[in-house]
Amino acid sequence: MNAMGDAALLVAFFVSLYGTGAALVGALAGHGGGALAGRRNLIKSSRFAVYLTFGLLTIASAALLKAFLARDFSLLYVFEYSNRSLSDAYAVTAFWAGQEGSLLLWAWLLALCAALALFLHRDKLRDLMPWATFILLLNTSFFLLLLNFVSNPFALFPGQIPPDGYGLNPLLQNPGMVIHPPTLFIGYVGLTVPYAFALASLLVGRSDSDWIKHTRIWTVVSWFFLGVGILLGAEWAYVELGWGGYWAWDPVENASLMPWLTATAFMHSIMIQQRRGMFKIWNMGLIIFTYFLIIFGTFITRSGLISSVHAFGKSSLGTFFLVFMIVTLVLGLMAVWWRRKLLVTENSLDSLLSRESAFLLTNLIFSAMAFSVFWGTIFPVLSEITKGVKITVGPGFYNRVNVPIALVLMLLMGVGPLLAWRRPTGARIVRVFTLPAVFGVMGAVAAFASGIRNVSTILVMTFSALILGSVLVELYRGAWAHSGAKGGPLPLAAFKVILGNRRRYGGYIVHLGMVLIFMGLAGAPLTREVTGTIIPNESISVGDYTLKYMNMRWVPTKDRLAVTTRLKAFHKGQALGYLVPERRFYENREDQPTSEVSILSNWKEDLYVALTGYNRDGRASFRILINPFVPWLWVGGYVVGFGVLLAVWPHRRRAHPSGAQGGQP
Repeated sequence: MNAMGDAALLVAFFVSLYGTGAALVGALAGHGGGALAGRRNLIKSSRFAVYLTFGLLTIASAALLKAFLARDFSLLYVFEYSNRSLSDAYAVTAFWAGQEGSLLLWAWLLALCAALALFLHRDKLRDLMPWATFILLLNTSFFLLLLNFVSNPFALFPGQIPPDGYGLNPLLQNPGMVIHPPTLFIGYVGLTVPYAFALASLLVGRSDSDWIKHTRIWTVVSWFFLGVGILLGAEWAYVELGWGGYWAWDPVENASLMPWLTATAFMHSIMIQQRRGMFKIWNMGLIIFTYFLIIFGTFITRSGLISSVHAFGKSSLGTFFLVFMIVTLVLGLMAVWWRRKLLVTENSLDSLLSRESAFLLTNLIFSAMAFSVFWGTIFPVLSEITKGVKITVGPGFYNRVNVPIALVLMLLMGVGPLLAWRRPTGARIVRVFTLPAVFGVMGAVAAFASGIRNVSTILVMTFSALILGSVLVELYRGAWAHSGAKGGPLPLAAFKVILGNRRRYGGYIVHLGMVLIFMGLAGAPLTREVTGTIIPNESISVGDYTLKYMNMRWVPTKDRLAVTTRLKAFHKGQALGYLVPERRFYENREDQPTSEVSILSNWKEDLYVALTGYNRDGRASFRILINPFVPWLWVGGYVVGFGVLLAVWPHRRRAHPSGAQGGQP
């Protein structure tokens, strides 16, 4: 199986290269008036090359997965990331725990997305298909080049095969790590499809928005998976690292956030191009820079250029990604410049208080936030190159810059949906904004009345209430119109309106989910923390909580030794339950203990406890935090997921009286 997997990788590389060339020649032949039959054969063979590449990468991935499940330490990669005491679930996780396996997962997902895109759109966008196939296969060939000649997962262990492996990093032995990397990769790879079709549209010379219509679902679903991956990573940091937070503005965290920001701007901006023929050059720039940031994030993760708890070790892959990143950016921008006359807007802004202006400002805000994160990420490298000293950019910089930007963004989320297209009247603005403004004032009063004095938190609660009010106004207006036209009670009309316009109201639900996420983030300035060392039967307090330290136990298992403590929690004297924070020491990894925190949650806050030190006489040190609103962060992710599902759920096609199917061909 190992030899088969290695051979499949090599054959896939040459098949992908052939398909890249065939697609390019077929695309160029279409511009040069070449023989029609020969061009069709080339394009058809390039499409089959995509399917065959996917099949070969599936064989290679299955072979590596089998090696991990069988604990086949004849492969160096399997030896480095697994051992016999590892459970099968984490043996699967070990597949993408290292550089070689993660590259293989990326290549397999890329081939899968390419095959799906070509199959699903095989009868649409036919003039774009050769160029889109060329771009997708070019990207696949790049990853196959690395897998075959730079970072091969099927490299054999040098010397005698060892009886056991080194094992998986204890930090990665967490349920979230089973799905966090694949989820992120789906987001990254899925965005390659709209990128490929956008560039194909430029290369063909089309100025319409047909490519947007057919790739919109790829954009939305990929954006969703990328966001879920970010939230899962935040949850992993929260429960596994033991420092009490979920986001530290780490370079690798930033690497996933930047393309999510630009993809969010792109997802909003393409709606204006479809509706009004505007923002064409914006959209091309956004999707090109989104893909650039995806490769940039991969570059900093694998180059060793920037230190991070999440990064892979330093390797020669960084040079390859740097070259590929620069080439793709330059070629993309050259294509935009070449076709710039096709990207002239068909309409202009009629009013600064129009919905089009709100979308433009949204683009600027997301772009500014992405640039600030990008600048903070690369600044240590630039300072070292120019001054010889690496100046670290801490969370303070990101918070000072991005918190005001995020507040403006929230304000836009509240007012944007209420603005009319083109040129709204003053009377309409007053009418639709009155109730949301009242909601906003109520949010501010509620925040102040609950004892909150932090300005940014009060503003978040104010704008959250404003957004809620704007969504309710929009839903009420739609339901009232439906009820007046077709009768029936208002709640039933609202339900029918939502089902009848799932894309629109799914977007509103996504906004409500983002409100919950913003609320979760807004609790960070209100965090209270204490640290202390106590002995059994002593207590320690933070806020209205008191924790009584009960005992310490040493719990050995087949692959680790856990130091487990038990504390009884009280809130204003009332018993809540027990907290059981641990420190775990894994076989072959005694120098890398992990902190297993214990959390008691309610709708308002988390009581978070981490064991930071211990002594055999029973003395233990704890970090105890009250983290307000954090549970809202995770709930917001579920609400966003429901909104996305509603927005992309297909409408049922209706049959015409003649029996022909309606809808788009």
